[in-house]
Amino acid sequence: MEANDAPGKSPARAKDGDGPRTAGNAATGPAPGDRTAGNATSEPAPGDRTAGNAATGQAPGDRTSEDSAPGEVAVRPHTGRRRNEAVRRAILDAALRLLVESKGAPITVEAVARAAGVGKQTLYRWWPSKGAVLLDALTDRADQDVPPPDTGSLREDLNTIVAATFDAAQRAPWAPALRTLVREAAADPHLAELLRTYTGTRRALLHDVLDRGRARGELPADRDLDLMVDQVYGLFWYRFLLGHAPLDRTAAERLTDSLLGPGTT
Repeated sequence: MEANDAPGKSPARAKDGDGPRTAGNAATGPAPGDRTAGNATSEPAPGDRTAGNAATGQAPGDRTSEDSAPGEVAVRPHTGRRRNEAVRRAILDAALRLLVESKGAPITVEAVARAAGVGKQTLYRWWPSKGAVLLDALTDRADQDVPPPDTGSLREDLNTIVAATFDAAQRAPWAPALRTLVREAAADPHLAELLRTYTGTRRALLHDVLDRGRARGELPADRDLDLMVDQVYGLFWYRFLLGHAPLDRTAAERLTDSLLGPGTT
C-alpha cells in the first residue's frame, strides 16, 4: 500500500475563505452550513449528516472530500462508525469484481472505493488494509458457496463440502480471485498472513465436520484429523494451481472414499 493511502491522512488545507471548510482547516472554523467530520464543535444544520449520526443516513448532496472529482455530483449512503450492510455488501462485491478483472494487476484501495461508490476513508474505518478487504470478500463468498453441512452422516457431509469447494473453484469469482491472491501474497507479507487466515477458516470448517463424525463413531478415535484436512486441501491446491487433473464431483467422491474407505456411512 502506498504511503498516501495511510489511514487518517488529512486532506489538503483550503485557503481561508476559499470554498467550504474541511477537517484540515478547523482553525478557521466552518463556513455557514458546512459540516464535516472535523467540525465536531459546530452544530449540524437540519438534515446534515456526519460520522457521528450514521444511523439516520445521509442527506441528499452530503459528500466527503474523497468521494468525487470537483464538479461531480453524486450521493452515497453515509456509513459513519457502524457498518451499513448495503454499503459493506457493495464494497465486498466490488473487491471480488476487481479481483476477477485485474488479471494479476495490483488492486488499490482507491479502485475498490471507486467501484463501490464510497470514499476511501470508509474502507479504512472498517478494514485495516486492502488485503483485509479482499480476504473478507472471499470469506464472505465462501460462507455463501460452501456452507458448513451437518446432515448427521460423515460421508455425506465430507463429500458435500469437498464437492462444493471443488465446484466453486471452477467459476468466477473464485478461480481468478484465488489465483490473484496467491500471486500477490507471494510479494506481500501482510496479504500472505491474511491468506493463511482465510485458509485457516476453511480448514477449521472441515476439521469440525470430521470431528463430529469421529464423535459419532464414524472414524476411529486415533485418526489424525489434521492430516485428513491436509489431504483434502493439499489435493485441492495442487490441482487448482497446476491444473493437471480435474476438480469435479467424481474427484470429490474418490477423495471421500480414499479418506473414509468404501462403504463408510
